[in-house]
Amino acid sequence: MSIPESVQLGRNTVIEKDVVIGENVVVGHNTVILEGTHIGDDVTIGSNCVLGIKPGGSQRMRKSTEKKSQLVIESGTRMGHLVSIYSGTHISQNVFIGDQASIREKVAVGEESVIGRSAVVELNSTIGKACTIQTLAYITGDTTLEDHVFIGPCVSMSNDKYMGAKDYNLQGAYMKEGAKIGNNASILPGVNIGRDSIVGAGSVVTKDTDDYTVVVGVPAKEK
Repeated sequence: MSIPESVQLGRNTVIEKDVVIGENVVVGHNTVILEGTHIGDDVTIGSNCVLGIKPGGSQRMRKSTEKKSQLVIESGTRMGHLVSIYSGTHISQNVFIGDQASIREKVAVGEESVIGRSAVVELNSTIGKACTIQTLAYITGDTTLEDHVFIGPCVSMSNDKYMGAKDYNLQGAYMKEGAKIGNNASILPGVNIGRDSIVGAGSVVTKDTDDYTVVVGVPAKEK
């Protein structure tokens, strides 16, 4: 492993084998970069982060089928402190990831997207370009956000229709381009959110919404 002279490493940084680090990368104190991680140029990584975590779990948890071992973080991405990102995920250019955020395996994050402080993105999810996921939002597994989607603070999603009571093909929401989800809204499994539609704060979305509509309430209805 060769680390360019332009790289700045904080105290107690741990870098495992087969890690690739580009030019002008800054790594904070006590950060761990695990085997196989690829980091592009001009990336900034905060303190106490763990990057390239291998998926684990118990017998009751769903097993990941991810065979790729690499976490890829492209150039210009910036992340705060205490961030955890799993292997098999791809972070595109110029993404911002806030403090204490967690991103699981088999996730793709598009260019210039923002993952807010303490937000969680679960496995098998796709985040498009220029999306905003704000503080404490929970993006459940198997969710798709097209480009320019806005997720407000504390939004919650689910992907298990029967809450573990019986077998079910897990499926999160599909949010079309430009959709906007207000604070504390809840999105039920398999719901499609229409293009440029708006979900009001605190709403519970139980069924698909049309393009260019506003839905509010519990359950959410077109306004």
